Order: sequence, then C-alpha cells, then structure tokens
Amino acid sequence: MLQHVTAQHSQCTPRAAFQTDDPLVILRFATDALHAGMASALVTLTDIHGGSARPRGAQMAVREDGQYCGVVSGGCVEAAAAYEALEAIHSGRDRDVIYGQGSPYMDIVLPCGGSITLHIRLIRSAQPLLSVLTALEQRQAAGLRWHPDAPGFSAVSHALNTGRDKQTFQVSYRPRPRIMLAGRSAAADITARIAEAAGYEVHSCNSVHSASGIIDDDTAVVLLYHDLHQELPFLEAALHAAPFYIGALGSERTHQRRSESLIQRGYSPQAIARISAPIGLFPKARDAGSLALSVLADVAAARTAMLEAR
Repeated sequence: MLQHVTAQHSQCTPRAAFQTDDPLVILRFATDALHAGMASALVTLTDIHGGSARPRGAQMAVREDGQYCGVVSGGCVEAAAAYEALEAIHSGRDRDVIYGQGSPYMDIVLPCGGSITLHIRLIRSAQPLLSVLTALEQRQAAGLRWHPDAPGFSAVSHALNTGRDKQTFQVSYRPRPRIMLAGRSAAADITARIAEAAGYEVHSCNSVHSASGIIDDDTAVVLLYHDLHQELPFLEAALHAAPFYIGALGSERTHQRRSESLIQRGYSPQAIARISAPIGLFPKARDAGSLALSVLADVAAARTAMLEAR
C-alpha cells in the first residue's frame, strides 16, 4: 500500500542518485525504495509533439526522499519532473505534466522544440515491477500497463508495443542486449570492455557448446577470428538461432570463401545474407580500437532497427 508522506518530504530537493537510462536499474531502484518503506513514483514519457531527446516510454523513478534516477529528456526537465513526482507522492494522486510548447512552465524550454507529456504514477505495489524484472532476468520480454481511471500498474508477461492501446498506456521492456563474442585478439578484448561499459551483457566464448545455449532474439553474435575453420562452428550455431545480428571478420574476398563454404554445407543465400561481413559500420578499421568501435556501432544500429521494427 502507498504510504502516507508528510509535507516535510514533499519539500525535499530533488537530486539524482546516479545517472542511468537502463530500465532494469530504474525499476529496481523503485522496488528497492518500496522495500525500504519509502513511497515512490514512476515518471513516463507518454506523448511527444515535435522533437524529443528520448523515445516514448522513457522513464524515471523518484522516491519520497527526493532521490531519482532515469532520464526522460536531454537533461533539461528531470529535476522539475522529480519535483512534480514528489508533489504527486505527497498528494496521493497521479498527474500529467507538459513541458515545452503549451506548458504553463514557461521557464523550462526544450532545446529540441516541441513538447513532451510526462505521466507521473504512484507505485502502490512492487509486485508488477518485480514481475517485469523477473521476466527480464529470465531473458523474456514483458511490460507494464495502466488505465487512467485505475490506480497502479499491471504487469504484462509478453512482448508488446510501447504507447497507447485504446484507453490504456503500456511500456515495453526487453532483456538487456547480449553479445556473444568469439575470437582471441586484442580487438576482441577491447570490444568486450567497451560493450560492457555500454551496458551490454557480454559472453566471450571459446567453445561452441557454451555458445549455443545463450543465443536468443536479443543477442548479437560477433566473430573476430582470422581463421574460417575456427569460426565456422560458431557461425553455424548463429544461423540455426535467431540473433538480431551476426557479424564476422574478414575482407570481401574472405566472405566470398565463407559463403562458398556455407553453401556447400546446405545454407541458402538468404541465410548467408544475415551475416554482416566485413564486420563493422565503417570499412577498413585496421587497429584494434577502431575495429571495436566499428563493430559495436554496427551492433547498436542493428539493435535500434530491430526495436523500431517491433
């Protein structure tokens, strides 16, 4: 149950507990607050008119002591949104607030123009959020849904599209993107470190037996071998699964040899076309650092395209 919050709490100065846009971290921050006996609220970007630095469904979690995490803009409204969330917690009522064009808050200007609407909803029970977190930890898509005339949230145990569905609004959550990385080189080591810093779950594999069980729809397969014979078992495991990205190192001539080898093993041209080769977003990245950046940029672009298509 939502706890009573005193007027003193409503006057707390909002302050960011830490910087993140990771949905898992944001939901965990909110549930931890409830378990510690603190009221909290989720702030969700529900409507965009014109430009916006963040997509619809971006969220913040705000707890009654003024600490918050998450981002719903380019950083220009988060403190103000946290203050509104504190007011909502104090009043015990959900609310909507508009920033930008048409907003009563003329002193808060969005650099990108247009306007955004934020919905602030009190978290009356941790259970829906915990259901989403459990699903994500099990590598399953999930969602939160709410109706404007009903308090709280309901959990959805399947993939959905973020946005309005008749009178309800829903937010989709997908498992943390995973990179299955195979290859022994300086580029592989740097790629793993940068990917982890960017929030990817990284599995460095030297055995195809350990690789096969971790490739799912939210996995990118990155092969940084200089030997077609060594990469082939990993490549076949990837082609038999449904990762959102498959990339392999080598020149165009190397990829032609790779393709011929796969055709001899019965793979169709359509299956082989799933392989991004030469790997990377920009060509001829020869030093290890540039190659790592090129690979991860290609992975990120593929991930964005996959999410936009769903």
